[in-house]
Amino acid sequence: MNAFTIKDLENLSGIKAHTIRIWEQRYTFLNPQRTQTNIRFYSSGELKTILNIALLNKYGYKISHIDKMTPSEMSEKILSLSQIQAQQERLINEMIHAMVEINIEDFELMLDGYIKQKGIEKAIIQIIFPFLERIGILWVTNHINPAQEHLATNVIRQKLIIGIENISPIVNSNRSVLLFLPEGEHHEIGLLFMYFILKSRGIRVYYLGANVPLKDVEFVADTKKPDYLYTHLTSVAQNFNFEKFLINAHNRMPDRKLVISGILTQTYKKKLPPNAHFKKSLTEVMEYVAAL
Repeated sequence: MNAFTIKDLENLSGIKAHTIRIWEQRYTFLNPQRTQTNIRFYSSGELKTILNIALLNKYGYKISHIDKMTPSEMSEKILSLSQIQAQQERLINEMIHAMVEINIEDFELMLDGYIKQKGIEKAIIQIIFPFLERIGILWVTNHINPAQEHLATNVIRQKLIIGIENISPIVNSNRSVLLFLPEGEHHEIGLLFMYFILKSRGIRVYYLGANVPLKDVEFVADTKKPDYLYTHLTSVAQNFNFEKFLINAHNRMPDRKLVISGILTQTYKKKLPPNAHFKKSLTEVMEYVAAL
């Protein structure tokens, strides 16, 4: 059974926990169970419900109106949303629910349909990256089973690799970037996303992959002399020390510019070494790529 906290619902839906509690008191669409210590927890069905309600509410429907809808009426209203952003958010919500329910065939069909319609780059930017940002919350809190994550992200990984292989950049840049994940980080999708984006812009990529010791990064950096080192941190091992990693990277490669993106950058508050730079959002990542 999948069990989600009210904080999970807040992070995934964008609706504040305080508001969710008020909705529970006033309306009938959420009925959380409670642990022996009286802490709320929610089923995957209730996760789907709150995602749907948040989407309808965002695009003009009042909560009191939504509360009177049957599940089929709610689905019909969601499908009728004509705004492009709403359609993208609906698809992301459906992918999240398909992952949670381990409906991997449906997950892949949804992704393939969007790629066929919009192309791999738009699918990455509009669907895949926002999906990964949102479920990254669940990786950090351990509220999905690793098997659920692996099944979904391996589908995405296959699509990204196919996309990378089929790129024929129109222009070639003289810039180069070394991509790696540090020891303890195995979530490779964000890094593959960067591989695709950089290669599509004609930037040379040296791809080291996941769980790479800094000594190996240093060796390749000294040999190939890339303009930037780049890593994307999603959900590292419990013994991973972010501050220690930054210090060690600076001590080993003080002259190498290190760019870091991913959910862990949003909570790190300490001073960065002079060679390290955070990109905390997709917008910042794309601005960085455009400036290369």
